[in-house]
Amino acid sequence: MTGEAKQSVRWGILSTANIATKVARAINLADGAELTAIASRTEERAKSWGAKHGVGIAYGNYTALLEDPEINAIYNPLPPSMHAEWTIKAAEQGKHVLCEKPLEANAEKAVTMADACQQHNVQLMDGVMWVHHERTARMKQVIDDGILGRLHRVTAAFTSGWDKIPEDNIRIKKELAGGCLGDLGYYCVRCILWAFDDLPMRVFATARYYRGVELSLSGTLWFEDERMAAFDCGYDTSSRRWFEVAGTQASLVCDDFVIPRNEDSTRFWIHGAQGRNEEHKGGGCIQEVRMIERFSNIVRTGQLEPRWQTEAINTMRVCDALSESARLEQIVQIR
Repeated sequence: MTGEAKQSVRWGILSTANIATKVARAINLADGAELTAIASRTEERAKSWGAKHGVGIAYGNYTALLEDPEINAIYNPLPPSMHAEWTIKAAEQGKHVLCEKPLEANAEKAVTMADACQQHNVQLMDGVMWVHHERTARMKQVIDDGILGRLHRVTAAFTSGWDKIPEDNIRIKKELAGGCLGDLGYYCVRCILWAFDDLPMRVFATARYYRGVELSLSGTLWFEDERMAAFDCGYDTSSRRWFEVAGTQASLVCDDFVIPRNEDSTRFWIHGAQGRNEEHKGGGCIQEVRMIERFSNIVRTGQLEPRWQTEAINTMRVCDALSESARLEQIVQIR
């Protein structure tokens, strides 16, 4: 896309999935972005959703949206097992793709998506919203500045309790690449890689399954220099979304890293020796809006950022190893 910096990036959304409503709001609030079209499996459903969200163009199939020459960027919230097919088709039409996580059912398919986007000179990014929050940059600065000392351990949790298993939910359908690892654990793995800025050497995981997908999973990751990480995720525990990065001098704790409790203010803590207990507060930030603005700027300038697809693929590689470990009940080497 060429033109002046103020020109809006025109977005289209594939599917009227629940998460599409949240991202549609973000596109409408973002600077330099415009939600132009929605596609669903039926025109009736697309028109109904479009009328509700102020989207003027509604398509009764995904292909028609991808072939629209006015659309610059696509948000793909389809089930994970469909991500590669429709991301590749979007890339072939010259559309940049923001794809919901997990990027696909496995890292091999994620690589095919990245290769297609690279071949057609379009951006690929996974929809991990928290990494775009202003607080995330502040926390990373604390880690990189050495305030915590030499890093030793990262611990994280993301759980979302179900009173009753929703039988029709795509999260428990194996054929759609469901399971708590790709849905919830993906965030924890990304957090660990973000904090250590490295890939683990080996992993071990245990899981409880329902119809072939993980209802809960706990993982341990070993890194070089005696660094370790652990996390748990699942649908069988009340809502938790925290992490701790611990070093030789202090630890950093965030108790709502995936979804901040308040869009108008955020916080994290630094705990250390001699009773150190510092609460760091920040101002308002809607992380999904920042994600859309960052992606739109990439589209507008044409300056692709390969780091986003690399980080997504690395997350998938670790998740694949954890999944294998849980099935085999043994440690799996990554490198």
